[in-house]
This record gives sequence, C-alpha cells and structure tokens, in this order.
Amino acid sequence: MTIRVFIDGAVGTTGLEIRERLDGRAGIEQIILSDKDRKNAAKREDALNSADFVILCLPDDAAREAVDMIKAAKVRVIDASSAHRVADGWTYGFPELEPGQAAQIAEAARVSNPGCYPTGFLALIRPLVRAGLVPHDYPLSVNAVSGYSGGGKNMIAEFEDAKGATYTETAFRNYGLTLGHKHVPEMTKHARIVHPPIFQPAVARTYRGMLVEVPLPLHAFTRRPSLEAIENALREAYKDSPIVQVLPSDVTAVTIEEDAGTDRLSLRVFGNAETGQARLVATLDNLGKGAAGAAVQNLNIMAGFEQTDGLVL
Repeated sequence: MTIRVFIDGAVGTTGLEIRERLDGRAGIEQIILSDKDRKNAAKREDALNSADFVILCLPDDAAREAVDMIKAAKVRVIDASSAHRVADGWTYGFPELEPGQAAQIAEAARVSNPGCYPTGFLALIRPLVRAGLVPHDYPLSVNAVSGYSGGGKNMIAEFEDAKGATYTETAFRNYGLTLGHKHVPEMTKHARIVHPPIFQPAVARTYRGMLVEVPLPLHAFTRRPSLEAIENALREAYKDSPIVQVLPSDVTAVTIEEDAGTDRLSLRVFGNAETGQARLVATLDNLGKGAAGAAVQNLNIMAGFEQTDGLVL
C-alpha cells in the first residue's frame, strides 16, 4: 500500500527537513507543487484534499486556514505549527509522553506536533510528575538554548546574511523576557502541572541543536526524592523507546550540538545528593525530534510503518 503525502509549506525550514526524510521511501508518494502552483489557491486546495496525509509546516494562522480548507474526510493531518497543541479535538503528537499515547496517535485524524522546547521539558518532567516524585503544584522553571534555525528563515538571515539589515554577530541572546512565550501553555497542559513554568529561552550562534535544563531543589519537596529515584523513573518511562535515551551522568559538560543532525532525544540527571539539588538536562535537534523528525515519527505511526523509518538515530 502506498500513501499520498502533501507537505503544505514544503520549502520552509521544517518542510525541507521532512521532505528529506521522506524522499525515496517505499510506500510513500509525495504530492509536490511547483513554485507557481503553491501560490494557486485551487491547486493547493486540491492537494490538501487529495492526500491521505497532510503535514502542515506553516505559521499558526495559515495552519488554521489550511485545516479549514480540508473538506475530504479521509485526509489525516499532522500540524507542525503551534496552532493546535492545546486545542480540543487534536491528539498531542508525543508518542513517548504517556502510556498509550502512540496508540492514540495511530488512530487520530488530527495530530499536533510538539514544540521543540516543550519536547525537552516534557520528556524530563512528565514521568516525574506521573510517578509522584515532582509535585504537580511545584513552581518549576526551565532554561533552554536553541540553534538559530528554530527561528525560521528570518532568524537564519539574522545570523547568516552579513549584508542584511538585521544581521548580528552575537554569540548568544535570551528572549521571551515578559514570560509570555507561546510554548508555556503547551508545557503546562501536557506536563499536567498547576503553575506555568518560568520559561527562559535563548538562541545561540549554531545552526541546529537544543539544550533544555530543568533545575530541581529537591530539598524543598515534602517528600524528597533521590537522584537515583529520578533517573530510574526516567529509565522506566523510556525503556522501550528507540528514540528517547537516558544517558549516564558521567560527563562534565553537555553541549547544545550533542544530538544535532539526529532525531534522538537524550536525557541526563545531574545533581548533588548532599545539598538536595538536581539538574535535569535534555538534548535534541530543534529540527529533528523538535520538529521534522517528530512529524515523520507521527506519520510512521499513523500510517502503520516502523516508527523509526526515515529517521536518523
């Protein structure tokens, strides 16, 4: 059986990465519009409705408009934007997040791809909240750094186009200083926590890669978990995953590029047992498990392929 896939937004950063993972794969026929036809509303609408699977790689408003254009009941949608990550009627596309999540994705008609930052945060925190090791009402914070490709074509130009008006040579900058980042509701809902985490994102002068860190003052918890208990809970949560790995904490540094160029997600637990403090660290590629790799993994699950087909692990 061959499935027909249309990537709406195929020439954007994420869309190109998805195409690369699908090109040449048996059982997949891509619907590809020319530059001219992409701007033709009728041709685009036809592609949206003639595909078996549509992957949306668009800004949020455009993604919502695209969904409204899909009238054919057979079309199943994976939305890589943030438009539907907390919306009713959409299945959250993080197969490893909960027991049974992959089975829900397999049957879903509408799947919302997780955000890159939330992927790291949720992978670290959700199993611990579920196990009762981290109180669901504890005020968490998350520090994260992304490669500049996470900002799409405009941010890529800022860091690469030396003749452009917005060009910068900065090595590192933070943003989201008013604590209203659009990923926060997603983190809060899917971690099943009471309070929105204090989210401190930043961008570094590297094209791709991501490091997400959650500090935990274990001494402040009523029931203080050990570092071993935290690591064991993560290992148990991901013991059957071919994509999420829990690594030993026997390194002295972790870099943003550690999983760049792959579709892996790596987790580590660092800390000081005497002071009762922990540092949970996730690394991933913002364009891999943080975007295109996750979309392809979800497509594989929905279409009945091996979930790792086309992925770089």
